[in-house]
Amino acid sequence: MDIAIILTYLAAMLAFGWWGKRRASNSSEYLVAGRRLGGVLYTSTMAAVVIGGASTVGGVGLGYKYGISGMWLVVSIAAGVLLLSLLFASRIQRLKVYTVSGMLKLRYGIDATGASGIVMMAYTLMLTVTSTIAYATIFNVLFGFDRTLSVVLGGLIVVAYSAMGGMWSITLTDVVQFVIKTIGIFFLLLPFAWSKAGGYDGIKERVGDAAFSLGTIGTGTIITFFVVYTLGILIGQDIWQRVFTAKSPEVARWGGVAAGVYCLLYGVAGALIGLAASALMPDIGSSDDVYADVAVHVLPIGLSGIVLAAAVAAMMSTASGALIATATVARQDVLPLVSKIFGRTQPGLDTSDPEADVRGNRLYVIVIGLVSIVLAALINDIVAALTIAYDILVGGLLVPILGGLVWKRATGTAAMASMAVGTAATLITMFVVGDVLANEPVYVGLVSALVVFVALSLTTAPTPPAVMKIWNERVSGKGTETAEPEVAPIA
Repeated sequence: MDIAIILTYLAAMLAFGWWGKRRASNSSEYLVAGRRLGGVLYTSTMAAVVIGGASTVGGVGLGYKYGISGMWLVVSIAAGVLLLSLLFASRIQRLKVYTVSGMLKLRYGIDATGASGIVMMAYTLMLTVTSTIAYATIFNVLFGFDRTLSVVLGGLIVVAYSAMGGMWSITLTDVVQFVIKTIGIFFLLLPFAWSKAGGYDGIKERVGDAAFSLGTIGTGTIITFFVVYTLGILIGQDIWQRVFTAKSPEVARWGGVAAGVYCLLYGVAGALIGLAASALMPDIGSSDDVYADVAVHVLPIGLSGIVLAAAVAAMMSTASGALIATATVARQDVLPLVSKIFGRTQPGLDTSDPEADVRGNRLYVIVIGLVSIVLAALINDIVAALTIAYDILVGGLLVPILGGLVWKRATGTAAMASMAVGTAATLITMFVVGDVLANEPVYVGLVSALVVFVALSLTTAPTPPAVMKIWNERVSGKGTETAEPEVAPIA
């Protein structure tokens, strides 16, 4: 019965993908759902994209190992969603761009899209790959397939429904995945696990008081979670692309706040499930196996299938969001840079033939999806690969992006230099420390980028008035999507 439930879920994802295909009539519809999602759809899709395998399987595993303190990973993600929604989402929604790099071009009047797009593409591609590997482990357990076949099966399903209708298909599937995750975690796994473990008193008697301490995981680890994941959420293309789908600044703000609160509760629930599992089954070898083991041993057949489907839903929602983000950055930001290098003219989005443009976007999703499947089948150390991508993203891009949003004196020269110095400092520190998983690289990159950004912004010519005029019009909601600044040479 559990297998039947998973197969039904996968078939439903393909059906919703086909349904969304009818709505993707142009690039705006395909890439950002026409910028017209209301509160319910927006909240569901924002919560779905940030709650992935790390938050679900990983969050439960951390709860198993560290008790309630295992919640901090997901709490740091929730903090990023809340900060983004309260401080920046309304402004971002009004910009009417497709990518984070597009914001840099609009704000500074410089063509920084190629360089920043490469970094962003590396991050979103690795996010796609790691999510693909994660849900393939569930298929491996359920169907007995080897790792490669599991990766190919799950990857092709995500590529299929993502490619058919783009963001509309992903939004529709995200809503279903949001519902499944909510039922699986809050209404099934959490109450069943705690009841079987004897509730608070029974768990405390078996595991002791330390499991209920908020600081068990370590202060340094908690701080690093907030630096890497909270700040990463603030500037990630996969997250911004969801903000672009909101139909109004109010939806972007308050729908995002609702999603952030949901993520916060999800993190606490995952840690509590892991905590109950540590009382019930103290001898589980790998923390990554805790989620599936609890589902199989605590829940009756049928209900366990729903909970396993919830894990697959979490991973697929992140994978599909990262996939379309990678495709968008590749076409919008990276390919023009490549075309410029080879002296070719590359048309942008929203051409005079909307259907051809949608086919082009669909082709990018398919090609990049196939690349991510191949990488998922080949890469073993996924934690190192994702850590490198996150560190470069935060160390190299955070300062010029947030600086451009909050500081009028910020200049294009400072932004470009900050990106270069922050990225270089992060990579060099990784090499010097000799450990890509170390905490130092992202801190060194951030501080270096900030110093350069502030110093050059104060000593170079301000952003041209014509560029700031277009920027201010966009931010206020009065500008048009066709108005763009002239790209200026860097001083």
